Amino acid sequence: MNVVKEIHRINDAELKLGISGASWHDDYKDSAYIFAGGLNTELTEGDVITIFSQYGEIMDINMPRDKDTGKPKGFAFLMYEDQRSTVLAVDNLNGAKVLERTLRVDHVRDYKQPRTKGDDGEWIEPEDQSLNAKPEMIMDEAPASDSSEDSGPEIDPEDPMRDYLLEKRREAKALKKEKKSKSKKKHKDETPEERRTRKERRRRNAGKRRKSQRASWALSSFCSHLARAISGEETETETMVTEIKAEAREETNGL
Repeated sequence: MNVVKEIHRINDAELKLGISGASWHDDYKDSAYIFAGGLNTELTEGDVITIFSQYGEIMDINMPRDKDTGKPKGFAFLMYEDQRSTVLAVDNLNGAKVLERTLRVDHVRDYKQPRTKGDDGEWIEPEDQSLNAKPEMIMDEAPASDSSEDSGPEIDPEDPMRDYLLEKRREAKALKKEKKSKSKKKHKDETPEERRTRKERRRRNAGKRRKSQRASWALSSFCSHLARAISGEETETETMVTEIKAEAREETNGL
């Protein structure tokens, strides 16, 4: 509890002094590990990751357990993907209460990974960095599309709707591919001149639709102004009403 209060005291002192550059956190800028003590022994590794992952992606967790009972000892070491997340975790979770217990969260300067037993029974130091909590990236196994526009955003592997979303994405790709194939078959025998004519006709139709929409907006605006003028809510001049009406007529005649 004294460590919890001491961390709060240091943070408060920095705030009062208005320190904007160096901070005591900078002494641990080379370590992405934190210590979490005061954990309820009913919490699992998954529970602890859930609590601390609100400040960054957890890549590794070491939560020692009692050799006889297998129950957690009430503390853990966690590694963040981004070292800056350790600052957020220490500032925000140190002193927080979880299941009626006060957490003690602090930086770890020189973390040593737990040793493992070799084939001959001797304890050896691990050669590779432990990343036992690193999220598994599951890629969409659907066939790659011809266009990059068909590749949707990556779906979180833990999303309960993942399978459904992937299936819908595959269906949409298949439908688009089928439409594209039909379009090619439909126009496969047309000449370059016919193709240009078809595209020009499509552009003209799109232009007509836009004009029609603008005319509809102009008529709607005119009717709204007219209704308010009649009800006395708006004292518009006759000139303005005439201009709006003329604008609507011009747009309509352009169709």
